[in-house]
Amino acid sequence: MKFASSISSTKLSENPDPAKTLRSETLMASAAGAFSRRFLLLSPLPLSSAHSFALKPSLSFHRLLSRNRGASASMCLSAPVVVDAQTTDRWKPMCLYHTQGKCTKMDDALHMKTFNHDFLVDLKSNIRSLNKLRPQNLDYLLVLDLEGKVEILEFPVVMIDAKSMDFIDSFHRFVRPTGMSEQRINEYIEGKYGKLGVDRVWHDTAIPFKEVLGEFEQWLNNHDLWVKEQGGLLNRAAFVTCGNWDLKTKIPEQCKVSKIKTPSYFMEWINLKDIYLNFYKRRATGMMTMLRELDIPILGSHHLGIDDTKNITRVLQRMLADGAVMQITAKRSTSAPGDVKFLFKNRIR
Repeated sequence: MKFASSISSTKLSENPDPAKTLRSETLMASAAGAFSRRFLLLSPLPLSSAHSFALKPSLSFHRLLSRNRGASASMCLSAPVVVDAQTTDRWKPMCLYHTQGKCTKMDDALHMKTFNHDFLVDLKSNIRSLNKLRPQNLDYLLVLDLEGKVEILEFPVVMIDAKSMDFIDSFHRFVRPTGMSEQRINEYIEGKYGKLGVDRVWHDTAIPFKEVLGEFEQWLNNHDLWVKEQGGLLNRAAFVTCGNWDLKTKIPEQCKVSKIKTPSYFMEWINLKDIYLNFYKRRATGMMTMLRELDIPILGSHHLGIDDTKNITRVLQRMLADGAVMQITAKRSTSAPGDVKFLFKNRIR
């Protein structure tokens, strides 16, 4: 679904026919009710009440039903979902307009009941007792998990207190490619986000990477983590990624496409896989392995950046609670940005 021009069979309209919209929503609701009365179809219409659209059924809908027949869930903008039985009573999909500061339905009771607008719901720090927490050399950890193989499509960051594990803030933007044709962008988004049911919100909110970085730098400045005029590394903070790809490879590639210099705050990071390997003495190939080995249920949609970032944050919180110390694992040379030095001898390659 595309804002202004369709990339699927569903079309947006600035002046929809109310009768047709009502019939469409009624048919969808009836279809969902055939599977379970406890599943809900909801169109939040965050940007304008003049827009109408139909939500595509979740690809994991049948899997979710078979796994959690007694659970209450929503088919909505962040479906499909994989929800553990322990979390179904409290889990709700995040409103992806809200994460970007663009939700206009905060006074709609049904919307508020159906969508999560509070990161603390998923990122409470009381995972285990805190008596194993060890002193950290950093004050804040910024969990980052980019999406997009050709160009970056999503830039989500979750900030937590390194000493208490508490959630502090988040930054989330969908990113519009600048080096691709409109047709290729449409195909790209349909293939990536169409199957997750979030292509509409992407088209409504995505902005170029250069603008995203401008807003992100203001966010960093608001938290006293970095000052543009001073440059340099982050102040008492570090990025945490699940692998080296995000900051070693993708950020420099995207900066080149966007015709900007790689910002200085991207010069070092913590690869959580390396910390995991050295702390638990076992190898984890990715987020899903970590979640499974630590018996942490996945929340939301795998490969939706903001959900993956939250799940990586939950792994990080658990590791801190178990006594892990977060250390920089990789540094980029300021004189030769393509030259990256890996600081751990025992690391994931």
